[in-house]
Amino acid sequence: MYDVIVLGGGVAGQTAALYAAIKKMSVILLTKKLGEHLRESIGILNYPGMLEIDGLTLSTRMKEQLRSNNVTALEDEEIKRIVRVEGGFQVYLENNTYDGATLIIATGASARKLDVPGEDRLLAKGITYRGICDAPLFQDRDIAVIGEGSAALEAAHSARKIARNIFIISREKGFNAPDRLIEKTLTYSNIKVITEAEILEIHGNDYVESVGYKRFGVIRKLPVRGVLIERGHKPNTDFLKGFLELDDAGYVMIDYKTKTSVEGVYAAGDCTCAREYQYAIAAGQGCTALLKASRYLANRKTLKDV
Repeated sequence: MYDVIVLGGGVAGQTAALYAAIKKMSVILLTKKLGEHLRESIGILNYPGMLEIDGLTLSTRMKEQLRSNNVTALEDEEIKRIVRVEGGFQVYLENNTYDGATLIIATGASARKLDVPGEDRLLAKGITYRGICDAPLFQDRDIAVIGEGSAALEAAHSARKIARNIFIISREKGFNAPDRLIEKTLTYSNIKVITEAEILEIHGNDYVESVGYKRFGVIRKLPVRGVLIERGHKPNTDFLKGFLELDDAGYVMIDYKTKTSVEGVYAAGDCTCAREYQYAIAAGQGCTALLKASRYLANRKTLKDV
């Protein structure tokens, strides 16, 4: 039985696994793809100690750090379910099971895609799903923010002093957001709104050049050099239903110590109810989750020895 099983291979999961290895705990990391979401980042300007780094480089460095600390990371693994067993938990995969005394859930959240031509091809080439993180990369450029809710408005607001012109494109007549946020965002002269518009395609050769959309039956092309897709996220937590407490949207409920509703299970990163989608926060939560899991095991051992 492993001291800890880490589920998820993003920043939170890799940080937790790294700290476990450094503390000489037995650990295994199970994930579909190690560092997958990092590769979607155009560039990262707000990660401590890095003036600027692209997602692929950071992902590569984190993998090397895991390897240098002899962390076992299994990819292409889909988690089916988790059950309690004596002394801990059993994680069921497609063709195998693993036992752990503690668990750290760090399975992340998937951005809701537009599913239009050009979206996948130009990802990280002017397209991002992390508007607040990546906004600084669009200095003095015209950009489109695509979405109907608070996330789209917050992304536009955060970019207001960075981008030249910001076009919020909504498929609805208005926004599903608090009135105060709408008013605060739309007061800026460089933020413009295009409502009731259907995105058809994102154009560009090696980088985003324009967004094609249809409004009232007329097809138009909006020249931009960046596209921030903010249609929301879906937490990767379906396998946890009935095992621990999730909020109404499916995010794992945690306290400030990263504890979940199940003793011995901790959660970190984008799959939690924090919903901040920041790499620095994910790293901090991953570290916290591991330290709390380590302390939990130490306390349990102490009680057994009494």
